[in-house]
Amino acid sequence: MNPVELAAAALGLINVALVARRSLWNYPFGIAMVALYFFVFADAKLYSDALLQIFFLVIQLYGWWNWSRSDRVADGVAVRLLDYPARVVWIIGTAAASIAWGAAMARYTDAAVPYADAAVAGMSVAAQILQSQRRVESWLLWIAVDILAVGLFWSRGLYPTAILYAIFLGMAVWGLFAWHSKLGAAR
Repeated sequence: MNPVELAAAALGLINVALVARRSLWNYPFGIAMVALYFFVFADAKLYSDALLQIFFLVIQLYGWWNWSRSDRVADGVAVRLLDYPARVVWIIGTAAASIAWGAAMARYTDAAVPYADAAVAGMSVAAQILQSQRRVESWLLWIAVDILAVGLFWSRGLYPTAILYAIFLGMAVWGLFAWHSKLGAAR
């Protein structure tokens, strides 16, 4: 097994557990995780996911900054919901960007599974931005990402990462319920 992949997976578990708890300390673990996963995904020819790690590095820094300046509740940062029009815009924009990126990867690279990889990447970008903005809907996207990613990574032989995403799926469901239960504290 690839020790870099195993280290990234371990950091990912810590990161997501801390996000679900709405802890600012998730960010150092997330930054280390995405730095390692860049190399794991590039080696597996999952270029969309490799490039996604660069984005994640930037958005992790933004999230850390944003969360450190956010409203506080007794046990973490305050969370909010998107309004209905914003949800529609996010859904349409995410789908369009994912399809366009998949088409570009299919045409211009030797990506192993360009559309599935692009869907994971596109939904992950949207989910990470929404999470950095402390939006509960980010967890719904993470659930969709995790379901798709388990099959994608397993098919590419990235077994520790596929298992990690299966665990992430459970953690995302936990995060959704945990954040949803804290909405009253943010009002």
